[in-house]
Amino acid sequence: VQLQASGGGLVQAGGSLRLSCAASVRTFTNYNMGWFRQPPGKEREFVAAITWRGGSTDYAASVKGRFAISRDNAKNTVYLQMNGLKPEDTAVYYCAADSRRLSRTEYDYWGQGTEVTVSS
Repeated sequence: VQLQASGGGLVQAGGSLRLSCAASVRTFTNYNMGWFRQPPGKEREFVAAITWRGGSTDYAASVKGRFAISRDNAKNTVYLQMNGLKPEDTAVYYCAADSRRLSRTEYDYWGQGTEVTVSS
């Protein structure tokens, strides 16, 4: 499984960005997908996750109500729509895939990060 994240950039506080993660895999629907982030000088943290069919989602408390995870299985792509961005959302964002149960911690496959910077 290869994952390619994109869509990061510089945005002002209150703005929006949509991250994409394209998966190179035979059967994308075998995998639950997650987004994580690593703020400067901090450890990586869970952001959001979605089941293989998209029927269930999970969000970190810090982003719930502002971020939305979705997936297009026909395009082998998972998205993270980020609205109401805050400076504390500044981080390198990573997507991840796993074939087990929806999780905030257990992911076997990781993409490279895409950097998001929110200016105040």
